[in-house]
Order: sequence, then structure tokens, then C-alpha cells
Amino acid sequence: MKQQIVTPARSLSKETEELLNKQIVMEGKSSAAYLSMASWCETKGYETSAQFLYKHSEEERMHMLKLIHYVNTAGGHALQPEITGIKHTFKSLREVFETVLHHELDVTRSINSIVDHCFQSKDFATFNFLQWYVMEQREEETIARRAVELFDLIGEEGVGLWMIDQEIGKLEAFATKVG
Repeated sequence: MKQQIVTPARSLSKETEELLNKQIVMEGKSSAAYLSMASWCETKGYETSAQFLYKHSEEERMHMLKLIHYVNTAGGHALQPEITGIKHTFKSLREVFETVLHHELDVTRSINSIVDHCFQSKDFATFNFLQWYVMEQREEETIARRAVELFDLIGEEGVGLWMIDQEIGKLEAFATKVG
């Protein structure tokens, strides 16, 4: 007797599944990019920035896994992203954090686009699920913006870069206080 394979009912449209899989790629690339930045910082002696970025790499991986679980439990099929094109060298610590800020702004635009799609298509379960990402992005942007501001506030001459590196470690508390 041949076993019949039953396809579970979907609560996720194919279009929403596709958008979420694109976001999974973005989160996976974020994790890989932050890991690369952390490694570069560590080799340049920016130990606090390296630890900050290692932690953020793990957070981005968690964001990716959260999306994967959501897609799969909603009847879709989340796809493991292929990660390529990760930058491994940087001209300066400032470039690292300017890259982080621009990247976080791109992620925010992507999340907002998916949220808008879900609202328009009346997929309120996914819309609700994504609200956590909306708030998370506000925090991520706040931290990244503050990191870039440190370069102008402190300056990069003399012990400036060392001081900036030390201040990077305090950014989580800053975002919590402001957010």
C-alpha cells in the first residue's frame, strides 16, 4: 500500500511566503556581514566593537530563525539563504559603522514593505507577527545612528578611536534608555 503524502493547509499566501523568504536572506546576510565586520574589528584591535558586532551577528541569525519558523508553521517553506558577496575589509572603524547604519535602514525599508503588503492583503496574523520586527528595527537604527554620531562627537584623532570603541559597548543601554 502506497502512503499518501498530505500537504498541510496554508495560511500564508505564496506572495507573502516569497517576501518573507527574501527577508530571511536579508537577515542571513546581516548576520554574515556583522560577523565579518566583527572579525575585521578584532584584527584591528577594536575589541569592544568586535564584541558588539559578534553579538549583533548572533541577533541577526536569531531574527532569521524566527522568520524561518514562522513561514514553516504557517504552511509555507522557508529556504536557507545562500550567503555571498560579504565584504571582509574596511578602510576604517567609521566605515564599519556607516555600513551598519545604511544596512539597518535598508532592513527597515524591507520590513515596512512586507508589513504594508500584509496589511493590504489582510494577512493580519503575519502583520501582527512582523510588529516585533518593526520595533526591533527602530532600536537597531537608533543604535547604528548613535554609533556614527560618536565619530563626530569624539573625533578620531589621538585617543579618539579608542574612546569610540569603548563607547560602542554602551550603545545597548543607550537604545534601551531612549527607546
